[in-house]
Amino acid sequence: MKVLIIDDELDICYLLSGILKQQHYSTRYVTSLSDAEIALKNDPPSIIFLDNHLPDGLGIDFIQFIKSRYPVSKIIMITAHDSPAEHRKAYAEGVDVFIPKPFTKEKIYSAINEITA
Repeated sequence: MKVLIIDDELDICYLLSGILKQQHYSTRYVTSLSDAEIALKNDPPSIIFLDNHLPDGLGIDFIQFIKSRYPVSKIIMITAHDSPAEHRKAYAEGVDVFIPKPFTKEKIYSAINEITA
């Protein structure tokens, strides 16, 4: 299963990639929404890990773009901005799972199990 990580923090990209590769997922990462558009067009993934605060915009505003063009891709939002309002907006936009940072390996596996079950 292919996974795309969209996060501007390289250490998060490396950490998530490592966690996911332990479960035999194929991972790629990008650090901006503009790079995410290209990555999605070239090779749509099954799962997308999406940060909210990126250098060229908010991930939460990118959810509808993903859902309208890649409806089978599941979105897991990961963000340090973990307010009830952020949760509501993310789910209203179509996110499948919301995980606050910092996260654990168990939370990542749980989120994947939830969307692939």
